[in-house]
Amino acid sequence: MLNLKPNFDDTDGFYDRLIGVHEGLTDAQSEALNARLILILANHIGNQDVLDAALDIAAQS
Repeated sequence: MLNLKPNFDDTDGFYDRLIGVHEGLTDAQSEALNARLILILANHIGNQDVLDAALDIAAQS
């Protein structure tokens, strides 16, 4: 089961950092950065059931 509640200390700081790394990028560069980030985090999770559940939840939104 996925934890969908905030699970890190500084959610606003993370959001600011996430937005910051996109500054100055083209739309294509921003999309590529997001894709790389998704793959890095998916690799870190490493559990196919968790990844499948996350994909299902994301697809519903």
